[in-house]
Amino acid sequence: MKLVIKLTGIAALVFWSCTTKKESSPTHAHSEGEHYHHNVYKAQDSVLNHKLIFPSKVPDRVILHLTEHPENSIAVNWRTNAQVTEGFIQIAVATDGPEFRQNGIKRVKADTEYFQNQSKKNNEPLVVANYHSVKVEGLQPNTIYAYRVGNGGEDSRLWSEWYHTTTASNLANKAFSFIYFGDAQNEVKSMWSRLIRSSYQLFPKVDFMLHAGDLINSRDSNLEWGEWFHAGSFIHATVPSVMTPGNHEYRNEVLTPLWRPQFNLPKNGPLKEVEETTYVIDYQDLKLISLDAVSFDDKEHSRNAQVKWLDSILSTNTKKWTALFLHYPVLSVAKKRDEDNLLMKKALQPVIEKYQLDLVLTGHDHTYARGSVKNIPTGITGVYETGTVYAVSVSGPKMYESEDKKWMDRRGENIQLFQIISIENDILNYKAFTPIGNIYDAFEMTKVNGKKQVRNKIPKTQERLKKDFK
Repeated sequence: MKLVIKLTGIAALVFWSCTTKKESSPTHAHSEGEHYHHNVYKAQDSVLNHKLIFPSKVPDRVILHLTEHPENSIAVNWRTNAQVTEGFIQIAVATDGPEFRQNGIKRVKADTEYFQNQSKKNNEPLVVANYHSVKVEGLQPNTIYAYRVGNGGEDSRLWSEWYHTTTASNLANKAFSFIYFGDAQNEVKSMWSRLIRSSYQLFPKVDFMLHAGDLINSRDSNLEWGEWFHAGSFIHATVPSVMTPGNHEYRNEVLTPLWRPQFNLPKNGPLKEVEETTYVIDYQDLKLISLDAVSFDDKEHSRNAQVKWLDSILSTNTKKWTALFLHYPVLSVAKKRDEDNLLMKKALQPVIEKYQLDLVLTGHDHTYARGSVKNIPTGITGVYETGTVYAVSVSGPKMYESEDKKWMDRRGENIQLFQIISIENDILNYKAFTPIGNIYDAFEMTKVNGKKQVRNKIPKTQERLKKDFK
């Protein structure tokens, strides 16, 4: 009897199993010869890194910028596909819990620009997108805000996440810091990601980021711009950025058409053609000035206008600290580049020295150097009176060799760096870090009654030279 029951049970199980397989098999059926690979996005199969290139209804490439008055306003840009025809920002004072969403949310409509481009040079597909740009004013100084961007609807899936950012203080003597990056340019996703993420890991409370040009290599490449935004990810949306264009953002004296749709920079420069590339920002007790070095170097009328404008800005400057940033070095570092950009150097250096700017921050030479024309060599920990301190740096992996020159306090090759610059009252501290957190260069500048002194704090490590890595 027991044997009969067991056999009957097995037979039933086999019957049920066969029936189930027959009933479910049509779900997995395929036409003859069909290649089954679990990918329903067939239209994008042929485009590598399509997530970095194509927009969707959900905001991407969200980036926060400093405005002319960062103590009471912010500027934000983002991208969607063309189906999203309007953009909005919601912003409120952040709270310990989610209650900031219940009341007090400010809603501002963005300007929306339809844009399409195709980088045939890089064999990229046509990309069609709407870019959204908004400036929010009337904010409180030194306050943490939560904001998000989206299409304005009720569906939270079509909004970004909530980001936090802090407005600048309205007190001149409050401490602040920013990060200075030289050229990212090449292998941005692969190699620059580690640097910008390391900078954030080490200094998450930094107040803004400064990019000295050549953010990417090919000005119209949606893939390269996608890699740049991917590398910084949410950092771009929480730490405000300022940037100045390099020669790789230009071609034949024309700025990439992607610059103004995807960035949202001040429009207070001397000419329409250098709008959002030449501008000035007052950040607490710092006068921060961007010059469009490529336009400056290539076009006489732009050079004349920018020099005149710079002189006028500096002649009425009441800030204790002044920093100028541009792509081309005023003092060349890389081998065989002394003769480059001579018209720019000849026109610009007299103005810099006339007003004794504190910092001139540049890129382009794919190597590192820092020093002052008026320095007196006193060793790695020496103290000297100084005029303007010049720096040339590189954050990406493309490297050139440099030439040792008298103005340099510290020099380096074959090294990726970011610089953290901190200012409080009469003291400015500058430190250059590698992606793994090692300090490669450092100095402290003090300024009392217009008199400046630099105290070198260079680590006792050997200078890195490219020849040592061949």
